[in-house]
Amino acid sequence: MVSYFLSHAEVVVEPADPIESWGLSAAGRARAARSGPLAWDPGVRTLVSSTERKAVETAELLGAAVGLVPAQEPVLGEIDRSATGYLPPAEFEGVVDRFFAEPTRSVRGWERAVDAQARIVGAVRRLTAAGDATIVSHGAVGALLLADLTGAPVSRALDQPGMGSVFAFDARAWRATSTWQRVPLA
Repeated sequence: MVSYFLSHAEVVVEPADPIESWGLSAAGRARAARSGPLAWDPGVRTLVSSTERKAVETAELLGAAVGLVPAQEPVLGEIDRSATGYLPPAEFEGVVDRFFAEPTRSVRGWERAVDAQARIVGAVRRLTAAGDATIVSHGAVGALLLADLTGAPVSRALDQPGMGSVFAFDARAWRATSTWQRVPLA
């Protein structure tokens, strides 16, 4: 049995808009539409995403490709970073590094990694209790889920290689069955 965790694909960054409202870029739409071979197989009957626009759009494109209508689950959201909102890329990367390096501390008011990990693990366990699923969510919480599935400490080393990446896991045995793989553009 196999379930999948798929991170949303590339987005159009709109610094003045709430992060949750950012949608997919043209490349992101293309990557999401091609995610089926890596993020789904015929045994998967459940497709669910976070409620953030970029994840919803990714799930809708995957669902159209495989014939499933995605559901939405707010608990699958990205780490809460509303305390800072948009940060320029260099500053953002530094805060993300600290988020992973100091999992029991709130970095600049962000949700603590240990709390985000408990949230995503609980949600994924609940959503896969009835059978295999493809979960469409966000890279940082995916890294936290992967740490739990592998028994590894929280670490940025487990972060996705890029937006639109996927790993497989066995929800019954609660173990990862692959590492992150990037969905190809072509």
